[in-house]
Amino acid sequence: MRVAVVFALLLSLMLTGMPISIALGLTVLSFMFTLTDVRTESVALKLFTGIENFEIMAIPFFILAGNFLTHGGVARRMIAFATALVGHWYGGLALSGVVACALFAAISGSSPATVVAIGSVILPAMVAQGFPKRFGAGVITTSGSLGILIPPSIPMVLFAVSTNSSVGKLFIAGIVPGFVLATLLGATTFYRAWRNDYPRMPKATFMQRLDAFRKSMWGILLIVIVIGGIYSGLFTPTEAAAVSAVYAFVVAVFIYKDLKLRDVPRVLLSSANLSAMLLYIITNAVLFSFLMTYENVPQALAQWMIDQGLGWIGFLLVVNLLLLLAGNVMEPSSIILIMAPILFPVAIKLGIDPIHFGILMTVNMEVGLCHPPVGLNLYVASGIAKMGITELTVAVWPWLLTMLAFLALVTYWPGLSLWLPNLLGM
Repeated sequence: MRVAVVFALLLSLMLTGMPISIALGLTVLSFMFTLTDVRTESVALKLFTGIENFEIMAIPFFILAGNFLTHGGVARRMIAFATALVGHWYGGLALSGVVACALFAAISGSSPATVVAIGSVILPAMVAQGFPKRFGAGVITTSGSLGILIPPSIPMVLFAVSTNSSVGKLFIAGIVPGFVLATLLGATTFYRAWRNDYPRMPKATFMQRLDAFRKSMWGILLIVIVIGGIYSGLFTPTEAAAVSAVYAFVVAVFIYKDLKLRDVPRVLLSSANLSAMLLYIITNAVLFSFLMTYENVPQALAQWMIDQGLGWIGFLLVVNLLLLLAGNVMEPSSIILIMAPILFPVAIKLGIDPIHFGILMTVNMEVGLCHPPVGLNLYVASGIAKMGITELTVAVWPWLLTMLAFLALVTYWPGLSLWLPNLLGM
């Protein structure tokens, strides 16, 4: 009954339009100070220790690196490289968009940033070449979601912080699923382009491909630095984030010279604003997690699931439905920070690998980014394509169905996520 009061109050506050982070904080504090005897000092101590986590420092660094590269012309060079590789296939520029999104995802850690960086360059080019605007917007909106599955990934860091999991292992586990999803989205794009005979580009020569690779090499090298550095043990994920931020600054300002020194303060301020917003959400989510633990919600839920005879197959189905529903009203960071501490102990008790569970939650977040009413990728792409949300929602359905099929694959084939970490002995 007490837990029902918590969720009823949280839902009521959210329905007023109040930001989720504030709704979380008010819910927890109201409940604790009226229905429990928890001391104020305990709340303050939990709030401080909850965010005193070295891995949380990776978040602002990855955001800063992504912003430097978004403003630094890296996306444009990656699009040119992707076009040189696959531009001559059916749907040439659209396929280039999928490949470019996958490459940029591996250096940004953010889906909306990937949509902005790639979409703002490639969507106008696609329309000019004769592609329907709906088709191009559908490709970029969904392919941009690769930004949180292909490492580095900010939502993976949040999941690791919420569940005390390994960030490095999650990053490595996301590589194969990310490659598979990129391939499936590319296949969907190719099939629709072939059916409708959309434009193709002349096949690039070997020298043209080599030149495009040379120009994009500095951006692609960041992928090797981050993933290679973590796997080799050269630095931790947090240190990798710091290295990537410094590297991105040097590449954008001194190598490509697309970002002027006078523009750096603006990038820093933008990154600080986004980081502060995420850290505020984390702070309130820590309190909510503390409340759930205090009320023994995870333990009671796990026991109820076991008593009902709901094995890991049924549990994962329930989790997917719950997360997909949550994606209708909340953005990914909030969902992970609220749901992970509740669902994770149940998953562990049912014998589900924690890394597999983390990848499953991340894929659910990808789907949530691409459907209304709060899909961030939809709003970002809507601004770029100058399309209404309703029209864009219709446009993304072919690729969204592909993503749902992929979600089922990830859910019930743990080996897809765990093969590479196990191969590397992590």
